[in-house]
Order: sequence, then C-alpha cells, then structure tokens
Amino acid sequence: MRLAGLLAALFAAVLASAAVAAPLAPTASTGPCGRSATSPATVKHVIWIWMENKAYGDVIGSSAAPYENALAQRCGLATRYRAVTHPSLPNYIAATSGGTHGIADDADPSAHRLRARSLFEQVQRRGRRWRSYQESAPHRCTLVPSYPYAVKHDPAAYYTRIRSTCRIWDVPLGKPSAGRLRRALANDRLPAFAFVTPNLCHDTHDCSVRTGDDWLKAWVPKIVGSPAYQAQEVALFITWDENDGSSGNRVPMLVVSPWTARGTRSSTRFTHYSLLKTTEQLLGIGTLLRHAGDADTRSMRAAFGL
Repeated sequence: MRLAGLLAALFAAVLASAAVAAPLAPTASTGPCGRSATSPATVKHVIWIWMENKAYGDVIGSSAAPYENALAQRCGLATRYRAVTHPSLPNYIAATSGGTHGIADDADPSAHRLRARSLFEQVQRRGRRWRSYQESAPHRCTLVPSYPYAVKHDPAAYYTRIRSTCRIWDVPLGKPSAGRLRRALANDRLPAFAFVTPNLCHDTHDCSVRTGDDWLKAWVPKIVGSPAYQAQEVALFITWDENDGSSGNRVPMLVVSPWTARGTRSSTRFTHYSLLKTTEQLLGIGTLLRHAGDADTRSMRAAFGL
C-alpha cells in the first residue's frame, strides 16, 4: 500500500508539472500572432517602435538577436523593407509626413521648423489621441538633445502645427515596470497612434544589437499582453530608421498583430512610406500624406493580414 501510494503521488506530481509547462510551448494559440483569420476594417491602436542604424543582416539571422528572430518566426517579417535615405532625421520625418522636406541632416527643431502636415496631426484632427513615448527625455516635448535622449529621433518635436499638443502628448517613456506607456498598456488607455523611441543605447545606436534585443524582450510582452492587444485592437510595427550605410538601405521590419499569421514572410518592396500608408489605412484616415499616396507605394495590409 505504501508503494502504491508513493507511485500515485509521483504520477500526480508529473501530471502537475506537465500542466504548468504546457502553456509555455510556443504554439500559434499562445503566441502573439495568428489568433484571428479575419482582420477588422480599422484598428483602434497602432504602435511603432523605431530602432537605429542596423542593416537587415545585423539583426535577422544574427545570434545577437534571439528575441527579435523568435518574434520574426512567430509573427511577420518584411524581407525587402528599405529606409528612405540617410541620416536618421529625414527618415523619421518621411515616415510621419510622407516626405523629407529637403532635410538632409540631424539638426534640432530650431533648424527645421516644419509646417508640414503629419500623421500626428491627422490623428488629432480626427478627434483621437496620439503619443510620442521618448525614453530618457527629461521632460515633455524636449526640443534639444539631452543624452541619451536624441531629439532627432523624436519627429513630433519638429512639426510646428502640433507644437501645443506636443507639449502635452510627447512624453518620457518610463520603464517596462512603471511609467506612462506601462500605465497606458495596463489601464487600457493606449492612444490611437503611439510612436515609441528607445534611448541612444537601447535603440542600438550607441550600444550592441543584443542590448536592443534585450530591451525589446522587456517591452514587447507588455504590449502583446495588454488588454487592448488581447482584445485584438492593436497592430505593432518594429523597424529601424536606416541601415549601416551599406547599399540598398535595407532594414528589418517586424509586424506583430493578432491577424498576422505565424511565420508570415513578404518579399514585397516596402519603405517607410509604406508604413505611413498602412497606418493611415488602419486608423481609417482617408487622406494619404505626400509619398504615402504614390501609386508605387505599397500598403502592407494584404501581405500581413492586416
């Protein structure tokens, strides 16, 4: 009897262990993508995360980026996505306004007082909220560099037409454990559009690919675990502003959404203008800004089930 009881207890312990381990398996049902085959006409929230200065091959297929490669396997990857130009700033401006407006440097907003319409303004004019979450920014809508915050990576600070709301809605990011974005995620208070910029280390501008990978590993689960994402209301795009200067300006683009089938790959040629066009469509904005409306600017919706 004692032996039988011991065996029964051991068997029960094995079953309990299996029950705990099973949900951790990376299946389509538990992963962030492939949860629904039907995408909505519009979504409530679009989030962009922009990293820095890495070519496609620096990240995709690299042992220095295990989390990003796992995310690419479980969600969507654009294999021919390209930045628009060099250096950083004109890419940020192009993606949020549809053009570079002649900018070819990384100068501060005092040198580039842009009267152009932007995605931020488009969202605002529709009566919805946007946020620019800037890691290490010393205060709201900081218009000068303050290392490791880089104003050249904060496009909302350049558009004079939204300066008054920039002073309210362009905010320090905080940490995965606390701060403005963490509270917005946890309390189901995400804006319609969120532009997320890591600081100059975490975006891999000044630090390693592995540092950026660890940063994304800390933040992305907070996003996909949020009430809004679980309710299938969020599309997340992770890209890089430009490559390392090598030919073609090819950079990674990860697409994370409940409607993107697990392991989706697209070899269609997309650019930062495609990202803008896709976001405008997802948010139900009828007017496409500048090059986002060009006939050869491809939307990413069909390729990634959005």
